[in-house]
Amino acid sequence: MAISASDVKQLREKTGAGPADCKKALESTKGDFAAAEKMLKEKGLAAIEKRAGRATNEGKIFIKIQDDTAVILELAAETDFVARNPEFTALGELVLNRALEKGYTEPNEELNHLVLDLATKIRENMGLKRLTVLKAGAGEILAQYIHGDGAIGVLVKAAADKPEVLHTEEAQAFIFTLALHVAAFNPVVLDRSKVDPALLAEQSLLFRKQIESDEVLAKKPEKVREGILKGKIDNYLKSICFLDQGYVKDEKLSVAQALSEYSKKLGTALTIVDYIYFKVGQ
Repeated sequence: MAISASDVKQLREKTGAGPADCKKALESTKGDFAAAEKMLKEKGLAAIEKRAGRATNEGKIFIKIQDDTAVILELAAETDFVARNPEFTALGELVLNRALEKGYTEPNEELNHLVLDLATKIRENMGLKRLTVLKAGAGEILAQYIHGDGAIGVLVKAAADKPEVLHTEEAQAFIFTLALHVAAFNPVVLDRSKVDPALLAEQSLLFRKQIESDEVLAKKPEKVREGILKGKIDNYLKSICFLDQGYVKDEKLSVAQALSEYSKKLGTALTIVDYIYFKVGQ
């Protein structure tokens, strides 16, 4: 039977397959559109299976805040070209909306199937690498920051003893800047109380060995060496703890000090409750 150009166009729009493949599929199925679509999808799945072992180090971070709930996810692809494709962006937004709509807090079969649909269409290995939800409680607010074209995404949850202040332009601008700070400095933990004791013990041992292997420092009295060790540990904690890091807009101030200053300006006690940092391929 004759296959019209409009039939080929319709199948191309639905599957993303090339015109020759669409025409061949329609001819093979004698014009049965559904069967042709299935044939092309199976072909796409086969192509994806062949590429399954390929690295997916490119991609994009997506964030959406709706009322008191935020979803952040990483959608991965093989190439930057695909990651910049409008269909890829539309897929990320679709996954965000579906997760919010159904209350999903992590990747699951339904969300992975949405990704597979586009992967089979463009025949490139893709995946929903991670998805996390952050919720705001009473007296809390969520802020987001996306760096560049989605290479880095950050969520920050802040609180105040006068919740109405959180909705002022000045407070929201400051909290947004704190999200930007996280994107710039990637703190490991919120504060010193959250540091893994095993990590701290490992770093302490490393610093102690550095001191002992230094010909000059090794000859110092033990009390001096312990003081040097304490200083190294303190500097390390300042580098990995969000509240101890130098504030992005004034590194002479720690983030905790900047919080204190803005609390005085706004007439409320501002605190950072939690944050999330995602970087593509990390």
